Amino acid sequence: MRIYYFIVLITFANCESKMKMKNNSPICKKEPKVMSIHNQERTDDYYWLNNRENPDVIDYLNQENDYTNSQMKNTEDFQKTLFNELKSRIKEEDQSVPYLFNGYYYWSRYEKGYEHPLYLRRKENSEIEEIILDGQKMSEDYEFFNIGDYDVSNNNNIMAYSLDTLSRRIYQIKIKDLISDKLYPETLENTTGSIVFANDNQTIFYGKKDPTTLRSFQIYAHKLGTDQSEDILIFEEEDETFSCYAYKSKSMEYIVINSSSTLSDEYRLIPANDPLKKPEIFQKRERGLEYNIYHHQDKFYILTNKNHHNFSVETCSKDSTGKENWKEFISGREDVLIEGLDVFEQFLVVSERKEGLLQLCVMNFKNDSMHYIPFNEPTYDVGTNSNLVMNTSVLRYSYNSMVNPGTMFEYNMETKKSKILKEKEVVGGYDKNEYASERVWAEGRDGTKIPMSMVYKKGIKKDGQNPTLLYAYGSYGYSIDPTFSTNRLTLLDRGFIFVIAHIRGGEDMGRKWYENGKLLKKKNTFYDFIDCGKHLIENSFCSSKNLYAAGGSAGGLLMGAVINMAPTLFNGAIAHVPFVDVVTTMLDESIPLTTGEYDEWGNPNELEYYNYMLSYSPYDNIQKMNYPNLLVTTGLHDSQVQYWEPAKWVAKLRELKTDDNLLILKTNMKAGHGGSSGRFEYLKEIALDYAFLFKLEGITQ
Repeated sequence: MRIYYFIVLITFANCESKMKMKNNSPICKKEPKVMSIHNQERTDDYYWLNNRENPDVIDYLNQENDYTNSQMKNTEDFQKTLFNELKSRIKEEDQSVPYLFNGYYYWSRYEKGYEHPLYLRRKENSEIEEIILDGQKMSEDYEFFNIGDYDVSNNNNIMAYSLDTLSRRIYQIKIKDLISDKLYPETLENTTGSIVFANDNQTIFYGKKDPTTLRSFQIYAHKLGTDQSEDILIFEEEDETFSCYAYKSKSMEYIVINSSSTLSDEYRLIPANDPLKKPEIFQKRERGLEYNIYHHQDKFYILTNKNHHNFSVETCSKDSTGKENWKEFISGREDVLIEGLDVFEQFLVVSERKEGLLQLCVMNFKNDSMHYIPFNEPTYDVGTNSNLVMNTSVLRYSYNSMVNPGTMFEYNMETKKSKILKEKEVVGGYDKNEYASERVWAEGRDGTKIPMSMVYKKGIKKDGQNPTLLYAYGSYGYSIDPTFSTNRLTLLDRGFIFVIAHIRGGEDMGRKWYENGKLLKKKNTFYDFIDCGKHLIENSFCSSKNLYAAGGSAGGLLMGAVINMAPTLFNGAIAHVPFVDVVTTMLDESIPLTTGEYDEWGNPNELEYYNYMLSYSPYDNIQKMNYPNLLVTTGLHDSQVQYWEPAKWVAKLRELKTDDNLLILKTNMKAGHGGSSGRFEYLKEIALDYAFLFKLEGITQ
């Protein structure tokens, strides 16, 4: 094993040496820009890349794409093989499980070869299908196409839907008569994509985006058949740290307008039967007060951090909704984070997280009993979905794990019996008994125990020779659950171990887990990831020669930070749409989403936060030293992390790094933050990721 691994490395090194002599990497021109704040100056030589209308910018990005293609040229055939392998596991003719809403079942279906689905419905007691949207046909004239949301009127005759054809997450809304199959004349522009009908079958509520910052800041009411210029502004969020959206309560009685920042929430209610009535505030915003509301008969359930940082459940009368009227229903607990509620007429389902794992608690109002739905694997993911009917004893939930492809269940909350609605099929065959998953705990440098979820093909040995991919996100309190992936089998079947590090900055271990990985404690996120990597090496799962890291967006920030802090820990890293120019971005309030991020990262207009951000910002901390092999991806139309951040980062790395390792940038010139649209097209991006890893490992088939 050791001899073979040494030969592979030597062969690979010789191959790389030849490629280096044949191919010159792009050189990005410098145009120094001096930025001053807090009596400090920073010089950014590549700031000029911040202009997608500049032909020189497009030329540079194309040069980088050409260079990436040249460096990966010897993997082109392998990438095609990998793409076909990934695609072959997907059931081409497939459909979602129908869900019931207002007398109709709704679902989506893929036909063979379709990149985009059909959206269908049928009456509750009928077998006749109606195609309400044909995504494949609608996408024909676009390089990028995505249907965002749709809603159907109470009389079931009218449908409003949103679509994005640029990948900036700016949606058009179109309205369709489902009886005549004809479109209404108006198109609503510059929207968030979310839509909700009032109960009059004539009024649509939708959100509008600020054209510069892309913040969702206005809620409008639109009357069918009228021009958008006649729409009525219902609510405008003037605080630039808040965003707003509208939805209908599950009870169908209220249009709800939510306005939220990282640390605060505020809700307004409009009777769904009286859509132009002035919205009434449920509980006015207070900094640090987070809450969510669920209507039930003559009261509301409130999920809030008012009394406990891990959240409690309160109740109040629908006529007296201020927090002084809230009464505790479920107390907050130190070892359990309450994440969400599903409210039914006679039941309440509480989604909880304990020791990083989700669990579902069912409360029966009829006999005041409660129980948990049992799950037996050491690491798994579970979630409720499409429970839109109030008066039922049936709960729908989905379950999967890193070795279990996934099952949709219908659970009777009275009898405690489950019925399988659908099991995910892995085309070509899959035997879960050939794979193993486990929960591993690393000890951080401050003594914190950090959980990791691991999956691998059975038969591996702890000899330090296993190529290992360590993945994490670690921001916004977003927990990365240990889910199944058919794509991941391509790694596992070639000897890789795949590991998710549940690091601080997520909310995996409760609210404090998040709070200890943000603002002035953000470095804990990076330290945790590094310490997880060291744990894998110290316990002989792998070595630094075959340990790889991956993360995207805020997880791309993680990649940039850890390769500055621990450049020799990883042999390679993949950074998708990475947020790497933290200080400059957070000082520019014109960039989409900046002001709403202050409670996550801090406001660099304040000296303390400026200095702390500057101490870890990947772009600002690039040094003259060796870096691991690096694949960076971005999208020209990205609305979340602008393309110029990874482009500048790569340019500066290329200038300063002292090694001959791979450094390649791939820009999708047709897409944004989420990459390519379509069911199969995005698999080409995964094939590139895997080809990069396999190239470094000398794996050619």
